[in-house]
Amino acid sequence: MGTGTTGTPQAGPLGVRWIHGSTSAKHNTDPDIQVHAYDEHTVILRQNMAVDYEAPFLFLLFGEERAVLIDTGATADAEFFPLRRVVDELLSAWLADHPRDGYGLLVLHTHAHGDHVAGDAQFADRPDTVLVPAGLDHAWEYFGFADDPDRVALVDLGGRVLECLATPGHHPAAVTYYDPRTGFLLTGDTVYPGRLYVADWAAFGRTIDRLIDFAASRRVTHVLGCHIEMTTEPGVDYPIRTVHQPDEPPLEMTVAQLRDIRAAIEEIGDRPGRHAYPDFVVCRE
Repeated sequence: MGTGTTGTPQAGPLGVRWIHGSTSAKHNTDPDIQVHAYDEHTVILRQNMAVDYEAPFLFLLFGEERAVLIDTGATADAEFFPLRRVVDELLSAWLADHPRDGYGLLVLHTHAHGDHVAGDAQFADRPDTVLVPAGLDHAWEYFGFADDPDRVALVDLGGRVLECLATPGHHPAAVTYYDPRTGFLLTGDTVYPGRLYVADWAAFGRTIDRLIDFAASRRVTHVLGCHIEMTTEPGVDYPIRTVHQPDEPPLEMTVAQLRDIRAAIEEIGDRPGRHAYPDFVVCRE
């Protein structure tokens, strides 16, 4: 019973206007979670800024045997952030169109910072669900990175196999996912249109080099991180804790911008601090 979850990725804009907060959280009318179906088997979610200013993006990918949810957002309380309910509704709708028995859910993460794992507890008791905690002792064991951090791990969803890379620098347990079906390179907080906070400078440089090399042999349509913090004015970002971002650039970035980050790393050299570039800001500790 095929689902059409395989195919050649086609480049093109995401075609969505993201919810971006409001001048008054009291009068915010955005949904708690925006749901954007990129295609029949790929959903991108964004958390409402009035619920948490981080407004992270999450990704739900459907395979023939199970789906994977990548990250669980910035808020634990299901009353304010009903992630489990929304995911269950999406799974039910997908299964109505693609009926099968024993369909599972895998919950993974890009890294272990709180705004990417807060919703984990909502899935702790969900049937047919495997939740892999985001820390080094769990996630890197699951992917086999503890023994070989240079390996490319595979996550088989049934007819859709993700490639996974250890990409430390922003966080020691950071992971990047490549989805051959869409061509998405899901980079978490390592690369996105915003402030790239670097905890380990040497590791970050190696990670960017690895992503560039990896992308050279794959069809990458979009580099997708988990936040938007830049404005449409080159080099200018929204202040931290901003809850209204009406002039956001697109979420999607390119492999060329990975090379721009590599050039920025060379230019910054040994200088700590904040370094603004047109499409991102590098914040070196």
